[in-house]
Amino acid sequence: MAVSKSTVSIVFIVLGGLAVLFGTVLVFVGPIIIDDQIVKNVEINPNNGLSYTMWKDIPVPFFMSVYFFHIVNPDEILKGEKPTVVQRGPYVYREKRWKDNITFYDDNHTVSYKEYRQYFFEESMSVGDESDVVTIPNMLVLGASVMMENMPFPLRVLLSTTFKTFKEGPFLTKPVGELMWGYDSKLVDFLNKYLPGMLPTSGKFGLFAEFNNSNTGEFTVFTGQDDIRKVHMVESWNGKKRVDYWRSEQCNMINGTAGQMWPPFMTKESTMPFYSPDACRSMELVYQRPGVSRGIPVYRFVAPKTLFANGADYPPNEGFCPCRQSGLLNVSTCRHNSPVFISQPHFFEADPVLLRTVNGLRPNEDKHGLFIDIHPETGVPMNVSIRLQLNLLMKRVIGISETGKIAEVVMPMIWFEESGYIDGPVLNTFRTNLVVLPMVMEYMQYIFIALGLAGILGAVMLYVTDKVKSRMDDHPCADVDPYSSASEKAPLLQTPAS
Repeated sequence: MAVSKSTVSIVFIVLGGLAVLFGTVLVFVGPIIIDDQIVKNVEINPNNGLSYTMWKDIPVPFFMSVYFFHIVNPDEILKGEKPTVVQRGPYVYREKRWKDNITFYDDNHTVSYKEYRQYFFEESMSVGDESDVVTIPNMLVLGASVMMENMPFPLRVLLSTTFKTFKEGPFLTKPVGELMWGYDSKLVDFLNKYLPGMLPTSGKFGLFAEFNNSNTGEFTVFTGQDDIRKVHMVESWNGKKRVDYWRSEQCNMINGTAGQMWPPFMTKESTMPFYSPDACRSMELVYQRPGVSRGIPVYRFVAPKTLFANGADYPPNEGFCPCRQSGLLNVSTCRHNSPVFISQPHFFEADPVLLRTVNGLRPNEDKHGLFIDIHPETGVPMNVSIRLQLNLLMKRVIGISETGKIAEVVMPMIWFEESGYIDGPVLNTFRTNLVVLPMVMEYMQYIFIALGLAGILGAVMLYVTDKVKSRMDDHPCADVDPYSSASEKAPLLQTPAS
């Protein structure tokens, strides 16, 4: 039996209405479903294969690139002239990071762990080899000299005599590998034997000697299982809820995450706080601009100019003082009181006075600014580049002849970039589960509404067309003019009646 067009149109109207209804429901319910899926995937939970693996083992390429400031005029510096440096590097190291000693606490929804790190030299990615020889300030001599500046004169002379006894000069000229991971020093052996604990290492002395095969301390962070807004936020570090390196309560606070992931649903008004054990303080990045990283929409967060500003320029930083020029962070209180300062590379965004004290520095935002590109819906970083510079305060100290006539200067020694990005299978899985599927669900609501409206419109047109055609079939048009009279219809010749 043939189905009438009216029946078909009614069916299409019903189906179209249902599609519009379903799409409208998705408009309101879809975001809830998407957010619920994100929450389930980003909380720290061993049952979440993707996010838990990324959090625990960090299965993405991560590298540390180190640049040395090679001193070209050490003799002239001892005479009081301005230092001149040439950047050498990068010397690139692949980082292996993993978490161990993982313990979950259900009572307050936290998890504690220690994160370990190892470094492996990547010659193919480096400009040079670990055997390259460079000249940098001798921290043992120039750093100790500044530390002894206010000690009695006889003690300063005794220190100078000790340096001469162990043949330690104001500058070191050694291979990169030894400067990085440690070199033999009779002075270090002497100090560790008779003054244990004075130095940060009990073995060889090197800039990164205490970093390799080490951990960053015990972090306890929230899992987010009770409140996703707290996921990855630090509850304590080494059992402490605050540090005691600085001079104010605010500066001693442990804020934010451990610096690897952040809570989801970030906006342009959000900030990215994190605690850095290496910098001994909490830091905070701010939104700069949107972007795309390997096909995934991201927000770029950067360091604000106030990050290393001094207390005069930014009063909340007064607790990090004693301060020098803006752009420098004095970390002596957590580095055995050695006169060490952290800055951005090449004194980027620092007081211009610092650039005038050293020749060879050329700050550039693209090369020296730190940033994190983060997927705002999940709080997962897609591309990271943390760039910091290590500087040493050096100057003439009366009684210590090794310091000569050195003019007071914050001397750049090295700068390093820790970078990583999500790629390969991890990127594909992340994109599918947390970007593509939510996007498909979001588009489905509009597709259903569009198809439903199209179906309804088509059904209405079909119904109207069918009705018009039926009316014409019921009242066909005559071939004779309806206005003609009866006489006009009679034949011209009529047969007479009989």
